[in-house]
Amino acid sequence: RMETDCNPMEMPNNTGFEEDPDYGDFEGTDVKDMRLEAEAVVNDVLFAVSNMFVSKTLPCAEDVAYINVETRERNRYCLELTEAGLRVVAYDFDQTDDRLQTPYHETVYSLLDSLSPAYREVFGNALLQRLEALKKESQS
Repeated sequence: RMETDCNPMEMPNNTGFEEDPDYGDFEGTDVKDMRLEAEAVVNDVLFAVSNMFVSKTLPCAEDVAYINVETRERNRYCLELTEAGLRVVAYDFDQTDDRLQTPYHETVYSLLDSLSPAYREVFGNALLQRLEALKKESQS
């Protein structure tokens, strides 16, 4: 089953941060926790890459998270996720290189599409299978 990007409007109001003393400063403010956003991004496209996970080494904050991804071509990247979008910040896991000036991508799909032909193929095939399944459902 394919999932779409997480819609913040569908998120439950009670996220559990209210009970957590570490998140006391955020009470009543409308912040988007980038770690949660990063987990949603990983869950969306994990099937189409070799490995992908939110970095446990680099600091996550309410405005930034880092995602490690290994493409099916065995290339490793560290991605930065912010309100501006996603971009490559290093060519290895858990690294950032300030000299890299890579463009932001609005979605993880367009970023991976630009990095990995194998991702494009796997994602396209999954999309075709889903369309075929929908077609069969509508015919029955």
